[in-house]
Amino acid sequence: MPWNARSKAAVCACLLLAQLSACFVRRRTVVPPGPQQNRPLLTATKDELIQRIHKVSDPIQSFLLKAEMSPSVGRLFGGEVKDYATVGGAILFLKPNDIRVIGQDPVLHTTIFDMASIGNEYRVYIPSKSRFIIGQNDASSESKNKLENLRPIAFEAALLIYPPDPDKETTLLENDSDESKAVYILLIVERGQGELRLARNIYFDRYTLDIIRQKTFDASGNTLSQTRYADWKDYDGVPFPSTIDVQRPEDDYEVYLTADSLKINPPEITPAKFVLEQPPGTQLQPVK
Repeated sequence: MPWNARSKAAVCACLLLAQLSACFVRRRTVVPPGPQQNRPLLTATKDELIQRIHKVSDPIQSFLLKAEMSPSVGRLFGGEVKDYATVGGAILFLKPNDIRVIGQDPVLHTTIFDMASIGNEYRVYIPSKSRFIIGQNDASSESKNKLENLRPIAFEAALLIYPPDPDKETTLLENDSDESKAVYILLIVERGQGELRLARNIYFDRYTLDIIRQKTFDASGNTLSQTRYADWKDYDGVPFPSTIDVQRPEDDYEVYLTADSLKINPPEITPAKFVLEQPPGTQLQPVK
């Protein structure tokens, strides 16, 4: 075939491909995710996101949170879930890890449960059953009544968002943004004895850079807790979420918290507030 004939054939082939390609092209507009889709996405570096955690965590030495608590039990990630009535409550915290949670009847204002954790020991008082429980936070959950497996340390792990420890942890940043979501994720990896373990994930909304979620993991990679945060407000100059959804999928329970009031570093929060003694006449139930 002469050169000019080959050239004409090549041109014809290109024109044919262009026409065919035009038949298979579809144009569409990708709508940004979420209700704030008309707002631009914000950008941040890993160090800037870690500083946002410091801004939330560092000012808090103690707090007194009064909130409504709505518990649920059941298979949270697929299965039947039972919702219980909302109760009033108070949560007291003192660094490094002392926490006390008191649930009260919203009408009678009587105590439904009172539990405290100091170090690795926790204590729970259930007045209606005259039962007093003492155990270790790392002991297995044994009660068939899932609410009785609720431990104060679960609230500490959910309510406090700690910065990564550079001496013990490595932090990675993922930009997980697509048509359905726009988030930054800090993956906090624990270093120890030559092994790496994923300890926590902290999620930031890319429209506001607010923290919207925190997940903690066990050594096998299972989710110990998943906490969602919303409606961040300013309390005594410190940002804190006013709605908190605490999920413990391995323990089969969830507690949804709605803040009524929050005091940051109030003088009345002292170590004595976390001492929970066994009331006379109650049955002692040790958990090993």
